Parts: sequence; structure tokens; C-alpha cells
Amino acid sequence: LLSRRFKAADVPLEFEEFHLSEVQHMDSNEKLEQVLASMKTNRVAMKGKVNTPMEFKGELAGFEMKIRRRLDLFANVVHVNSLPGYSTRHNYLDLVIIREQTEGEYSSLEHEGVPGVIECLKIITREKSRRIAKFAFDYATKKGHSKVTAFHKANNMKLSDGLFLQCCAELAELYPKIKYDNIIIDNCCMQLVQNPYQFDVLVMPNLYGNIIDNLAAGLVGRTGVVPGESYSAEYAVFETGARHPFAQAVGRNIANPTAMLLSAANMLHHLNLEYNSNMVSDAVRRVIKQGKVQTQDLGGYSTTGDFVQAIVGNLRHRPAY
Repeated sequence: LLSRRFKAADVPLEFEEFHLSEVQHMDSNEKLEQVLASMKTNRVAMKGKVNTPMEFKGELAGFEMKIRRRLDLFANVVHVNSLPGYSTRHNYLDLVIIREQTEGEYSSLEHEGVPGVIECLKIITREKSRRIAKFAFDYATKKGHSKVTAFHKANNMKLSDGLFLQCCAELAELYPKIKYDNIIIDNCCMQLVQNPYQFDVLVMPNLYGNIIDNLAAGLVGRTGVVPGESYSAEYAVFETGARHPFAQAVGRNIANPTAMLLSAANMLHHLNLEYNSNMVSDAVRRVIKQGKVQTQDLGGYSTTGDFVQAIVGNLRHRPAY
């Protein structure tokens, strides 16, 4: 889909394509190694959702987690932005969710000590907490944001989340021009639904970020409209912002491709292809604003193909720079 759309937009980019799925029997360690080798060579990737089955099949870490760990993709960034032309309860939203995604509850450290009793270890380290806090404050500084809020549950998880909160506070002292505060995760969920405008840049551990990504996507539409990206010191991977597999859409030509197309535009921006990036993102936003072609999740009756064709048609209206 993306390679064909990029050709239509004359984007000077070539793709190496790999099909990897743990639920469609297109997975193997050999294929995973091929994917990782390509990502390490190119240093930039577009990745769809690799759905991980819930059944335990002898290994706790799924391919998503293996990719993050092998590439050290510690920072997941989801920019939640209202789409002109699609009205929701809260319009004109603009907030950024930054999530540490290499440790926390998703450390794949679970065991059954005695029959019927499962222990799941949550790992929080000073090194990685300071790293994600620094990333959040650097991001806020570079992108012109004025506030960073740390999400936590330190009132109950006093040591683990307490350490994360301490690290965020320590880093905040190095950025006096950025306002810093913190909020307990359960309260933040209510606050996000009631008054999301109070937030700017949000930083949090792994599990909380996964939940808040999906909650925030619901504020501006659905899971199919929010782009995301993951970073390490060397690599950048662009993907959907909400981690919902939308499995019921497989093979039915009804999925909303907005999130992937906006992620592709963000990738082009990362590669300094500004003209092409603006052309793709402008075409997507123009189609949504016109409201004539909408997929089912946005209340319309158009297919994925209809939506993509409308975007290709709008690529002719290229921005002048």
C-alpha cells in the first residue's frame, strides 16, 4: 500500500518489504532476523501492528517486544492531534504521549512459583527512567512545548514508580523553562476524558503508556487515525500510535489507513523529505476535512480502497514551497 502510494506521490524512496505475523503463521526466528538485519542496515522502518497471540506457546516475549529490545527502541512517541473536519467531544487537541517501552510490566519476567500462583515482575531502573525523562524534556524543548507531566502510581508502587518519579523530578531541574508536574495514573484517565487541554507532553512507564495511547486515540477519533513512532539512539521506527490490531478488519477492505499514512509522512519528515511529507499529510487531512469519503470507524461507508483513492486524487494538489 505505502510503496504504491509513494510512487503516486513521486517520493524518492525504496522499500524492503517483510511479512511478519504471529497469528497468520508468517513468523519464524529466521524471518525475524531478516527483519532486524534490514532495520539495522536502513536505520529507518515503517512497521504495521505485529499482533501477539494471548496463548502461551513456550516463550513469553512476542516479536513486538523482541524488536524493541534488539533495537533498544526505548522511546515511543504518539502525537495526538485533532483532525479538522472530524468533530469529537474535544476538538483542537494537541498533546504528546512519550512512553518508555523496554522495561516495566512488559519485561516478560513471569513464572509460576507454586501451582495456581503467578508472579509477574515489573522492572524499573534509574538508567532507563532518566533516559526517557531526558528524552521527554528534550522533545518538549525542541518542539516548543511548555510543560511535561509524569504519569505514575507511586502512592501504591512506592519503590518502582517512586524511582521513576524521582528521576523525572531530577531531570526537570535541568530544564527550568519547562513546567513540570506529575499525576497519578487513575486520576489522569479521568482528567484526560474531562479536560485533556490541561496536558501538553506526557511521560510514563510502559504499561501506562500503552493504555493512555489508546485512550487518547479515542479522544480524536479512533485507533486508526493516530500515528506513532519509536526511537533508539540509532534507529527510528514509524507505526500506528494506538496498539489495537483491529483483527476484525482483516481481508474486509474496511480499515482506516490514516494512522499509517500520517506515520509515513512523519517518516518522510524524519528523512528530511519535507516536500513529500507535507504532500502526503496534506492530502490525508484534506480528504478527512472534506468529509465525502469516510471509513466505517469515522461514521462513513467507504472502503479502505475508496479512502486511498481519494488521497491519491488529492496528491495532485501539492503544497507550494
